[in-house]
Amino acid sequence: MTQIQRIIIGIVSLLLCASGITQIIMPRIAVPPRLPPPSTVNSQFLKAGVHTRLAGVGDEKFISKQLDLVAQMGSPWIVELFPWAYAQPRSAYGYDWKGFDLVVAHAKQRGIRVIARLDFVPAWARPSTSSDRLLLPDAYDDYVNYVVAFVTRYAPQGIMHISIWNEPNLRFEWGGRPPDPEAYAALMATLYPAVKAVNPDVIIIAGNLSPGPSLGDNAEVRLSDREFTERYFAAGGWQHTDAWGVHAYGGQLPPDAPPDWGAVNFRRVELVRELISHYGKFPIYITESGWNDHQRWQLAITPAQRIRWTAQAYHMAEAWPWLESMVIWQFGLPAPTRTYQDGWLIVAGDGTPRAIFYELQNTLTAR
Repeated sequence: MTQIQRIIIGIVSLLLCASGITQIIMPRIAVPPRLPPPSTVNSQFLKAGVHTRLAGVGDEKFISKQLDLVAQMGSPWIVELFPWAYAQPRSAYGYDWKGFDLVVAHAKQRGIRVIARLDFVPAWARPSTSSDRLLLPDAYDDYVNYVVAFVTRYAPQGIMHISIWNEPNLRFEWGGRPPDPEAYAALMATLYPAVKAVNPDVIIIAGNLSPGPSLGDNAEVRLSDREFTERYFAAGGWQHTDAWGVHAYGGQLPPDAPPDWGAVNFRRVELVRELISHYGKFPIYITESGWNDHQRWQLAITPAQRIRWTAQAYHMAEAWPWLESMVIWQFGLPAPTRTYQDGWLIVAGDGTPRAIFYELQNTLTAR
């Protein structure tokens, strides 16, 4: 082998070695997000919001486009799900904030306020084959550690509202167990002081219950939102709650239908407010609401009704002094589900704004 051949082989080896090192290092280097210039949402309705599903997407272009549309529609609020299972998928040691960072940074840059919904249990923190909604008492401390870490990281970036669990009065959302408001109160009693110790200004929202009567034998499928609320507050939950989250779905009734515990309608929120007023003045956040216009679902309404009723509900919410925000389920998804769930969307699964988007934009934005 000649000297020239040895030099060429040496150079090639060095290049291959450098390429290998690059392949190892580059994925670990955080790439800064590509943020637009700072802006604010042009809206006449300061309580208007939409429920987004962005934190698990990981596609910055999709996240940016969705939040552009949220701002263009005139929605100054979003509720976004930040699953514990995404932040700590493998163990209690360390966090993966990458996907969350993108959503928080892009929302902040557009002047959109975020209510962070924190649930979903990682596999290592629950029994094998169990539901990712199953949070047992022996995992409360690990969950609280996650919430505290989330608040420590994101409150300085403007995330001042956290929502603890989703519809815990449903067996499905309570991890396959019968709903247990006393256990939920115990969870809040563990979590509340820990969060307040790191940031006393963060608003901790409890509740977010499925509206309607009890279902199943001994209410094992759903405990009515009325009974769950009464028992939660009686168990001392009021001491560990800053605000109450309500799911104010309209069903097949217009938003001005009279409030009635026997009916699922938008003004049911007024009955919830009256119920909890015995324990103090708790601000209310409607964290889910809306109507479905899927043409093949028996509980849906027409697209024209949905447009008209949603706009009317935003008007009503703006006039309620005790309500902090009203969030519609849901804005968009990365892909169509091809089920009745698509009937909740404001932006279709292919990214195309539906007619309701433009009508709500006309209602919400200041001209």
